[in-house]
This record gives sequence, structure tokens and C-alpha cells, in this order.
Amino acid sequence: MPQQPSPQQTAGGTTMPSKVAFIGLGTMGLPMAVNLSSAGFDVTGYNRSPHKAQALAQRGGQAASSIAAAVDGADAVITMLPDSPDVETVLLGEGGVFATAPEGALVIDMSTIIPETARALAQEGEKRGFCVLDAPVSGGESGAIAGKLAVMVGGPKTDVEAAAPLFEAVGATFVRVGPAGAGQTVKAANQLIVAGNLQLVAEALVFLEGHGVDAEAAMSVLGGGMAGSAVLEQKGAGMRQRRFEPGFRAELHDKDMRIATSAAREAGVAIPVAALAAQFMAALCAQGDGALDHSALLKIVEQLSGRQSPS
Repeated sequence: MPQQPSPQQTAGGTTMPSKVAFIGLGTMGLPMAVNLSSAGFDVTGYNRSPHKAQALAQRGGQAASSIAAAVDGADAVITMLPDSPDVETVLLGEGGVFATAPEGALVIDMSTIIPETARALAQEGEKRGFCVLDAPVSGGESGAIAGKLAVMVGGPKTDVEAAAPLFEAVGATFVRVGPAGAGQTVKAANQLIVAGNLQLVAEALVFLEGHGVDAEAAMSVLGGGMAGSAVLEQKGAGMRQRRFEPGFRAELHDKDMRIATSAAREAGVAIPVAALAAQFMAALCAQGDGALDHSALLKIVEQLSGRQSPS
């Protein structure tokens, strides 16, 4: 059994965590919590669906029946939840993290939420004696399972330093990108790039099929040149085969695109290509396909082209 990390002092005097509460054990959260447990952290998980907390207990962690029970004695509290209102409820609500966690605990939200919400939660947490970081991730379910996520972190440098062992347990890389809310801003940019890339891969695939080209061979050589990307590498085969089992649900990417386009308007920044990709993602969800993988954008391109998927 891995040795449990012992509390240490960072250069800024903040204690590195050893006992972790993990709230939100969905597609991403469960494997992240398991990786923390495998790295030797004492992890207690809570989820609204109790069977998911039990799944963590079967894989080295512990299950809690409430937020208060999960955060009892925790050095760090990690949340991985679907949207801004969910995070606000878990942190600010009656019986929530701010009301029940030990004073001074690291509170790390790894969800994807509105940057302004992240800043407001950090301010409120600071008033109550907590160290709050926004640390959204990129890499999808496969990255979460492999512990290869990219973590973009907003918050004070000393608190990021204290959280480093946690980030190293779930990710291949983590970077402090600025103060509170900066992590969510960078994640919004990430989602713009991913959506645009998915859209163009989908268009390229339909284009190749329309000309009768061997799509597998074509996408293999494209992946070896400047057109290569993580999206092409990780999603290309599934798109060719029309397999859209969710690694990252379209409805979540739709939510992320609404966050990004709203933030762009607030900053007075033009994002015309991303705005178009956002419309396609919204259309996919409006047609009832929000539970599919976001690579199902291919279905919209096929519809616009008047084509059916190859049998």
C-alpha cells in the first residue's frame, strides 16, 4: 500500500495536504480521486449518487454520506462538478464546504465554471479562512484515468505550491496561470480551441469521404504533419467509425462554450470562429445528442452536407 504523504511546510508556510475530501465522483472525478488514493493520499469521497462514492471505496478510498462527513479533518477539499451553480451550492450552501470544512483547508475547484464565479468564491473563501484555488483540467476521461491531465491553476502562489502534490497525482502538467479566476479563463480558451479543432476534423473527414478517399489512411498521414493534434489523435478513430461513447459529453462542452462566449463579450473580444463552433455544439445538443461525446459534431456536418454516415 502506498505510503501516505506526511504534512510538510511550503516556503510560504502553508501545510501540504495529506487528507483529501473529493466531492463529485463522475466521469472525471472518480478516476481522479482513485489516482489520489493510489498516490498515497487519504481520500474520502462524496457524491449525490451514493453508489459512486462506494465505487471509490472499492478502489482504495473511503465513502462519505454527506459533504460534512467527507470534509471532516480534511487538509484539502477538491470539487469536480458539472456547472457554476453546482459549485456554489456545494461550497456556499447549508452544510456545504465553507460551513463544515476545517479552517485553513485548501479548497480546490477543478470543475469548469464562470471565471467571475471562481473569483467570487475565492473572495468569500478567504473571508472564511480558506485557501481557494480554481484549477480546471483538460484531457478528458482518458486523461483522468491515466493521470495525465493538464491543470491550469488560478490563485496565490503559496497555495498553488501547497497543492502541487495533489496536481502531480492527477496530471501530467500543472501551471499557475495567474490570480483567482485565471485558471477558468485559460480553460475557456482551451475549450474554444478544442471545439474549433473538433469542428474542422469533422469537416475534413466528411470532405475526404465525399471524395471517396481512404479516410483512415488520409487521417493517419494528416496526423503526422502540421494538421496533427490531440483532437485528431484521440478522437479521429471514433469519428471515422461513428462511435460517440462519451469521453466528454457534448452538453458539457456546450456549457463551456457559453461560458467562453459570454466572457469574450465581457472583454470586448471578437471570437467569430469559436462562436460558430459554439452554435454547432448547441445545435447538436438541441437535437437531443447532448449525452454523446463532443466529437459527435460530425453529425451536424453530415446533416449540413446532406450526407448519411457510411454503413
